[in-house]
Amino acid sequence: MMPPRSRHCFLLVLVLLACLGRGLLGVEEARVASRSWTDPGHRLEEALLFVERNGTRLQTSDGKPYRYVGMNYWYGANLGSVGPGGDRERLVRELDELSARGIKNLRVMAGSEGPNTEPYRIVPAMQVGPGVYDRDVVEGLDFLLKEMGRRKMRAVMCLTNEWIWSGGLAQYLVWGGYAKKIPVHPPGPSSWETFMHFTSHAFGHERTVELYHDHVRFIVGRNNSLTGVPYAEDPTIMSWELANEPRGMRFFDDFFAWVKSTSALIKSLDPNHLVTIGLEGDTIDPKYNGIDFEKLNSPKTIDYTTIHIWVENWKWYDPYRPEATYPFAKEKSLEYLQSHASRSRKIGKPMVLEEFGMARDSDTGRDRYLPSTPVTWRDHFFDNMLSWVCLLGRDPNSAVVGANLWAYGGDAYKVVNSLWTPGGLWKPGNAFTGDPPHEAQGWYSIYSEDKSTLELIQKYEECISPNPSPPSLQVRATVMDLP
Repeated sequence: MMPPRSRHCFLLVLVLLACLGRGLLGVEEARVASRSWTDPGHRLEEALLFVERNGTRLQTSDGKPYRYVGMNYWYGANLGSVGPGGDRERLVRELDELSARGIKNLRVMAGSEGPNTEPYRIVPAMQVGPGVYDRDVVEGLDFLLKEMGRRKMRAVMCLTNEWIWSGGLAQYLVWGGYAKKIPVHPPGPSSWETFMHFTSHAFGHERTVELYHDHVRFIVGRNNSLTGVPYAEDPTIMSWELANEPRGMRFFDDFFAWVKSTSALIKSLDPNHLVTIGLEGDTIDPKYNGIDFEKLNSPKTIDYTTIHIWVENWKWYDPYRPEATYPFAKEKSLEYLQSHASRSRKIGKPMVLEEFGMARDSDTGRDRYLPSTPVTWRDHFFDNMLSWVCLLGRDPNSAVVGANLWAYGGDAYKVVNSLWTPGGLWKPGNAFTGDPPHEAQGWYSIYSEDKSTLELIQKYEECISPNPSPPSLQVRATVMDLP
């Protein structure tokens, strides 16, 4: 504990440094800056405990079961920034909206890679060059965690990405000297296949792995600049996620080695938190995509499994022919969920359905993306998926413990046609929606005005969470109506 006089001197030095201006931090400089004093006015809620694994179930450190309905909120750190793209008033308002609905688990990006001049990316990036961080964005992550902790919310911290929209593994390959440029997937000029095969080299390229692991050390080892709480000691964080949707392609052995080494590194830095990979599951072609679900999730340093379900992207559902194609999509989704739940139970680990979404109802092009377009089919899909998660989550023999819907667009609908255009691509200066920069804005976003969707989610929060009171009759009826 620092004596009072030394603490006052230390605070004065920090204030003087702040007056010299803000900007970019090198890794070591950022680490020092992150070791701020503890704000005596901030205390984490006593009731917020660490989440841990107990066989195929999750529980808090007092032994109570932990199950949840959550949301993907990938842009939270950027919204928490005081720099370009930041809007703390909106962030606080949206956290209040989500918390009031019982949505207490958010999956967020804890890493994005520059440079900021590249298209189809989150701008500004958290890491603009190897080991060089944008102070505002990093402190935006601090602010997000602080505000989540005040609301007893928990974060899944995704450390990088398979896809270009946050820079991701492909950018690390360029920084690591493997290539001079990235073959950018659509809407860029290269195919998805070319991009995925390129990115799969990230798992075996030594310098690329080193640079990514440097980021892991920086974030996992960080102290929150606003609370003074080390990330490794903050129960607001539920888990660390290695990457969003990584795929091994032809380099499965390198991919598996990367999973083992990275998860072991995180556990060495932070033994308090859960670790997961961020897999989609099998996808529609696991062999081609270099995925072996059971083997990848088998290391002791991986605590739980994840799956994603994308009925439109995987050609199970045609939004222009919903009546004809939805029954097949529902059947395939249940089959996918049950298959992975069974295999998660086989290897003795819990499972989270951490991404699933659906477009709005219109079958007339641009209208699909308008916030005013109905969401009847999407609500029907969410109703089915959350019914299954509820049913399986309450089965002691099941591995299913939670779900994160994709994705919260919050109050972005208020500035449509002024700060963004539905169906268009995101550009710097636009409001963040739930859709990443490379995708049509409004495609999968759930807005704060989508009352029917949010009421549905709130209903299932009562069913899925381990509340000892029985779920409502309405929820029971929905569950019993399952085919």
